[in-house]
Amino acid sequence: MILVFITVGISAARLLVPEAPDAVFEPQRSVLHQAVFGAVAAAGFGVLFNFDWLRLAWAAAAGALALAVRTLGLDLGWSLEAASFAAAASVALGVEVLSLPRLRVARMGTALAVAGCIPMIPGGAATQCIIGLLNLTAQDPATAAQTLGMTASAGLRVAFTIGAIGAGLTIVRSLFRRSDFV
Repeated sequence: MILVFITVGISAARLLVPEAPDAVFEPQRSVLHQAVFGAVAAAGFGVLFNFDWLRLAWAAAAGALALAVRTLGLDLGWSLEAASFAAAASVALGVEVLSLPRLRVARMGTALAVAGCIPMIPGGAATQCIIGLLNLTAQDPATAAQTLGMTASAGLRVAFTIGAIGAGLTIVRSLFRRSDFV
């Protein structure tokens, strides 16, 4: 449902402001910019997960770390999937280190790592995929092949990025086996 609302919102914005250049919709690549908005987004998801205030602050820190690492990876020329994998692994590692018995800053759990990684899901590509699917129903068959190709590419990018995030979280989690299940 969230993706549907995002798609409707972006479509309405493009209809209302048809003269806007596409550069307005391009993401910023500054590490500080990404870290700040990653923290805000992760804290927002922490609210949805019903985190307390301390865990909400840690979720914001996890989101900032995730988008900072991903942005640095993208700046180094990595693919979105590889940078997202490294960022998810770094967030999961940070959560596991904070949960070690000697440090025990707070009992973190996997939910904190997931909340920190949710801002890395490529919403722009998901929106492009949904809009492309909607455009396929309205186009003539001559341009449908090109639209289908772009739509499939955006959909695969979303799927592989989510898979890379899941793999980064899972690999680190499996390396830090503990007797208590969180």
